[in-house]
Amino acid sequence: MPNPHRRLSDPRELNALAHPVRMAIIELLSISGPLTATELADRLDETPANCSWHLRKLAQHGFVEEAEGGKGRQRPWQVPGLGFAWDEEHESASGEQRRAAEGLSDVMMGRAIDRLRESQQRAPDDTEEWRAARNNTEMVAWLTADELKEMNDALNAILDRYVERLTDPAQRPAGSRLCEFVTWGVPTYFPGVDRA
Repeated sequence: MPNPHRRLSDPRELNALAHPVRMAIIELLSISGPLTATELADRLDETPANCSWHLRKLAQHGFVEEAEGGKGRQRPWQVPGLGFAWDEEHESASGEQRRAAEGLSDVMMGRAIDRLRESQQRAPDDTEEWRAARNNTEMVAWLTADELKEMNDALNAILDRYVERLTDPAQRPAGSRLCEFVTWGVPTYFPGVDRA
């Protein structure tokens, strides 16, 4: 597969992804693809026509492509690579690019928080082993910019350890489940707390 983190900067690309149905399609194709519009519609509680329309929009920007082995309405779709990266605060970004990046970040974070809430609601039904493995962590720390970058790089390296398991089911250990990690390492602002 190509670079697992396609860098996005064009506001049209960012806006194309910043839609809940399109993001859900990308997520499902990344995790379970290739899938047809009908299969996606069944999983997303959407119509096949709506999924087809969103697939064509995603294909215009190279986010999805047709997979082999289909004809007519039974054409499967796949993602050509895993993951995206974009900058909300880059100094060279235009106002339009910043707004589009913020919109995409809002959609992605909203979806992640919804999945967290669902996981918390389902936790009582999990086995003790899975309940004990769960963790929610929040912390603040006084760091320099270099230390913040070092921490973010280390977290990204840890998160990338098992990325191959998304595309190669043979690498998934027996009993494994799809798990999600969401991190952000950013300067934070509390009222009345100034820089050191």
